[in-house]
Amino acid sequence: MIAIIISGALALALSILGTPLFIKVLERRGYGQFVRDDGPTTHATKRGTPTMGGVAIILAVLVAYFLTHLVLWSSPSVSVLLVLFLTVGLGVVGFLDDYLKISQQDSTGLRPRYKLVGQFVVATAFAVMALLFPDENGNSPASTHISFVRDIPWLDLAFLGTVVGFLLFAIWANFLVAAWSNGVNLTDGLDGLASGATIIFTAAYLIISFWQWRQVCNVDLGAGGVVHCYDARDPLDTAVLCAAIIGACVGFLWWNTSPAKIFMGDTGSLALGGAIAGLTIVSRTEILGAIIGGLFVIISLSVIIQVTSFKLTGKRVFRMAPLQHHFELKGWNEVTIVVRFWIVAGILAGVGLGAFYLDALPRLTS
Repeated sequence: MIAIIISGALALALSILGTPLFIKVLERRGYGQFVRDDGPTTHATKRGTPTMGGVAIILAVLVAYFLTHLVLWSSPSVSVLLVLFLTVGLGVVGFLDDYLKISQQDSTGLRPRYKLVGQFVVATAFAVMALLFPDENGNSPASTHISFVRDIPWLDLAFLGTVVGFLLFAIWANFLVAAWSNGVNLTDGLDGLASGATIIFTAAYLIISFWQWRQVCNVDLGAGGVVHCYDARDPLDTAVLCAAIIGACVGFLWWNTSPAKIFMGDTGSLALGGAIAGLTIVSRTEILGAIIGGLFVIISLSVIIQVTSFKLTGKRVFRMAPLQHHFELKGWNEVTIVVRFWIVAGILAGVGLGAFYLDALPRLTS
């Protein structure tokens, strides 16, 4: 428990104190946000605001996490190291995209196919390594089973053998990484929206990871012949990482709230999306994550619906996609949209936690 507190506190301090220093560095170099001409007219005032703030978030998470283990003289877990690999790897892809946008003064940035290649390489490497490194109980960071609250026994991707299982899991992991990283990226359109939604998501996963640690299978094998424990390999250390992400995002939000002094850019949105995907995989809650992170799902669906409708009928469902811009064009104030979307994110996270609790209820009442 002390590790969770230390990690969160360190990340908060590093982020809230370090971000303004990073803002000054970006301003001296002229690394300002490029605003699309076809976006809402109210966004014109955002042009030139320092971007690539995701660097500050990533550094705060990394330093806080490793410093916590150094202070407590403990070893980092394989599961969290892999999630950090995924986070930093996608952050690098996002950084390249941001840098090209700034240097070329164009909203195109990294070409979509190159961005997808970068995401594919990082996600595939993560997927392969996540099925290795079993602990003394035989649990690896990930499983070839698709999971909801835990692994679903009859949804094993390795039903045709280990090699096929590795291949299908790599495809599944790539889907999750692409979905979450692009989901956070699409949500990052208003001041504080993505960082606040990420805080809510990660707070829910801190609770889940801590609960999994208290009910790990090598401690409690269930009651009444029914297994109610969890096979997550390193749940406590996952909670430590969640605390670091929360602290870093809260500190960043201090400067990112409207009117934002800095944007996270693709560096931050892709990195946080990778972290979210990694958390759902190593905690064996991949489908549950879509409920807890329902705001990201809704915003992603709004883009899919808009594009599909326009291609099939020539008509748009929303005034503009992603969804937050639809409400901007309807006349909603930016802060109003952000706060209301946070409320939606909180409600959906609560629903997801409720589903997790209902699964654990038989254990509590037996």
